[in-house]
Amino acid sequence: MKHNNGNGARDTSWWPLVALSLGGFMLLIDVTIVNTALPRMATALDASFSSLQWVVDVYAVALAALLLAAGSLADLHGRRRVFTSGLALFAVASLACGLAPDAGWLIAARAVQGIGAAAVFAANAPLITAVYHGPARGVAFGVWGAVNGAAAGCGLALGGLLTEYVNWRAIFFVNVPLTAVALWITYRTVPESRPPRREGARVDWAGAALFTLSAGAGTYGLVRGGDAGWSDALTVLALVTAALAAAAFVLVEHALATARQRNPHTGTAPLLDLALLRNRSFAVLMAAALLTQAAAFTHFVYSALWAQSVLGMSPLGAGLAMLPMSGVSFLVAGVFGGRLQRLRPQYPLGIGILVIGAGVLAQTLVAPGSDWTALLPGCVLIGVGVGMSLTVLVSAALSSVPPERAGLASGAVNTFRQLGYALGVAVLGTLFATRVREALTSHGIPREAAEAAGGGRAREAGVPMPLVREAFAAGLDRIYVVCGAAALLAGVAVLLFVRARSATQHHPTQGSGTPAPEPAHASAA
Repeated sequence: MKHNNGNGARDTSWWPLVALSLGGFMLLIDVTIVNTALPRMATALDASFSSLQWVVDVYAVALAALLLAAGSLADLHGRRRVFTSGLALFAVASLACGLAPDAGWLIAARAVQGIGAAAVFAANAPLITAVYHGPARGVAFGVWGAVNGAAAGCGLALGGLLTEYVNWRAIFFVNVPLTAVALWITYRTVPESRPPRREGARVDWAGAALFTLSAGAGTYGLVRGGDAGWSDALTVLALVTAALAAAAFVLVEHALATARQRNPHTGTAPLLDLALLRNRSFAVLMAAALLTQAAAFTHFVYSALWAQSVLGMSPLGAGLAMLPMSGVSFLVAGVFGGRLQRLRPQYPLGIGILVIGAGVLAQTLVAPGSDWTALLPGCVLIGVGVGMSLTVLVSAALSSVPPERAGLASGAVNTFRQLGYALGVAVLGTLFATRVREALTSHGIPREAAEAAGGGRAREAGVPMPLVREAFAAGLDRIYVVCGAAALLAGVAVLLFVRARSATQHHPTQGSGTPAPEPAHASAA
């Protein structure tokens, strides 16, 4: 494999790909690695159910909210610089997570982890594009996409393995030596990369701040609403703040786009070109990215909690119970990915999302007396759907916009996917906790004990296990129905409203769905 060594020479090396793939693997694995450790965290830190939600959610919120801004920063100041700075911040935050004395400390450190992850993720694909050329680029993106695709499933299993045989804190400590290796290889083998800089170009910090405020306040409002009630003053304040920040974001982005039209060569470019959302196909694809990510992955947080708290499975066993989903998706993408790319992308995407919906609905087989095998048919179907749909999601978005907007479209898809995960965990957590609490209090269990049982501490709270089994089955049934309905809605919308060109007409992509041309982030679009 060839890459540019920064002096115009071309030499053969896999090492840049190793560093960049390792960085991407770590940040994506940390989305799910905490899932199987949540019950042990709850006991060790005396954490409430809402605190557990934030341990999962704040990382995804920070990653989603800052991804586009980090891409702009990388374009302006150098992609390797932003990539390595993000890795260093991620390592420091991981160390802080592992040393956390309480839930508040852990949540704050997870937020910093998400900031570092956004920097790494934003610079990752552009660096691969800059380093590798010709046929080598296709191989590089194929390997990188396969590694990223395996990260979610490995997170569940690795989190369970480390939690069971070492300690839950080890799921964070393991990032420190891996980051050191990635940094060392990056500094030795990856050259700096940045597109030609436009005079006066600046990062849209106002847009980034408003988007972050909207995503963070909205997620906080959803989590708090399920815990304190929807009439609670802080809940209402958070949701109103999120709505106002979203409206202000639209106004700022519109103003920047208007100014950019008058003078396209200078000034601040908007993080998100809202004009693209007037394109029906692109708008539907963004909604599909958000709903699909939420429907396909977020319910596993609560399935893992059920497997350990109700079934008494070990953290490793709970992770392995859900591993078939990742294994099947990896197999489908690897075997059929090339053929799927040759189809009009709306068809494998829409059908794949419908299969995800069917798989999630199949998980309603979980009943009070079920064991982990009740999850297996749904996991297999979800894996098939994920392998079909996410393989072509980015290429579908690219085929719906002009070629010069490819970088922005790719960044927007990744942003909406991560935002879907963050909002999905918040919404499902509220639905799950409310249903479990209702089921237990209807049997005379005090509210405080019911909430402890829903957070995985039923035995400590003295709640009879037959009632816990019944309550968890009811809670899981509710979130599976919501996720399945969301996926079915998204799949139908894609098939009805997305009108993309055929794969031979749109931008060339690799199996990971990443554009082969060097992607420009919003600041350069």
